[in-house]
Amino acid sequence: MSVRLTLELGPGEYAVCRLAPDATLPPWADGPGFVSITRTAEELSIVCPAGRVPPDVTATPGWRLLKIVGPFDFGVTGVMAAVAGPLADAGVSLLPIATYDTDYILVKVAQLDAALQALRAAGHTVR
Repeated sequence: MSVRLTLELGPGEYAVCRLAPDATLPPWADGPGFVSITRTAEELSIVCPAGRVPPDVTATPGWRLLKIVGPFDFGVTGVMAAVAGPLADAGVSLLPIATYDTDYILVKVAQLDAALQALRAAGHTVR
């Protein structure tokens, strides 16, 4: 794909948490930094800095956050594919999250070096 993107590696580690679908939003979920909260019929999913998550919460820590520098209009296509393709080819799994203006991906800490190499080899800039 010919799309060349700039990505920014965010500081710290994140956790992906799973709570019951009818759970009240816990106070530890919100705060400074990147936070994503999604409620479905099956779960309440929270992505936040790992240090905020209490030990009794079902969570998978050890994620790093990459911001795909935007913003991107809703009509722009291929942004996530330009990132996901090289990562898939390198055997790196990702968790994508989109906001109104910006796309983000999380990769496991253990796969971060491989992810950064794959993204740079695909022509993307990683800061």
